[in-house]
Amino acid sequence: MGNNNVIIIGASSGLGAGMAREFARRGHDLGLCARRLDRLDALKAELEAAHPGIRIVVRTLDVTDHAQVFAVVRGFRDDFGQLDRVVVNAGIGQGMPVGKGGFERNKAIIETNLIAALAQCEAAMEVFRAQDRGHLAVISSVSAVRGFRGGLTAYAASKAGVSSLAEGIRADMLRKPRIKVSTLLPGYIRTEMNEDAPAGHTPFMIDGERGCRLLTAAILREPAVACVPWWPWAPLSWLLKRMPLRWVVRLF
Repeated sequence: MGNNNVIIIGASSGLGAGMAREFARRGHDLGLCARRLDRLDALKAELEAAHPGIRIVVRTLDVTDHAQVFAVVRGFRDDFGQLDRVVVNAGIGQGMPVGKGGFERNKAIIETNLIAALAQCEAAMEVFRAQDRGHLAVISSVSAVRGFRGGLTAYAASKAGVSSLAEGIRADMLRKPRIKVSTLLPGYIRTEMNEDAPAGHTPFMIDGERGCRLLTAAILREPAVACVPWWPWAPLSWLLKRMPLRWVVRLF
């Protein structure tokens, strides 16, 4: 698609902010949204100073406000005249084992990571269908391939739902080759979300800068599904689907 515009939902920190830096470095115009407008404004100023040739628009968005999701995505379309790529990225983690008093937190994870992702996909696909072109990039997780224990249970369930959601949309678009749908499965990438996670529960962790560089490169390839980084997560994901659950518990 060339030097197109990229809308990143959940861009104020972590993978979203890191991908914004990578897309900006490649010369893409950006639409950035998240709850924390102060962080978005600071990121916008940073990127405009480093890359004066690109256009950056920021908007406040709480993805659990579903009406606002549609308004913000339509607003970006009006800002740029069209939407080329939307990255569904906003999410939260740090759940609790089921049955240990963490229902509200676990419910928030499902609502933010899955139900709000549906709203984002609906809003983006509404625009893409009208344009008959576009690229929807959905950030899932390698945790989507199996059920995970403890504080990852609700998170992994939400990402399994996100992966299935993206695949269903991709199935709908098989006869519309100008609309691409990608599911990205990051492994452990160091961000604010997991900076306090015990090392034993986050094997093969890579730093955020490298992770965002690889994730951005993967999105630009417009794959159907991609693990990031490919090694070791692509072969490990294949194994995880087939391992006895007691082995998965020992690994994670």
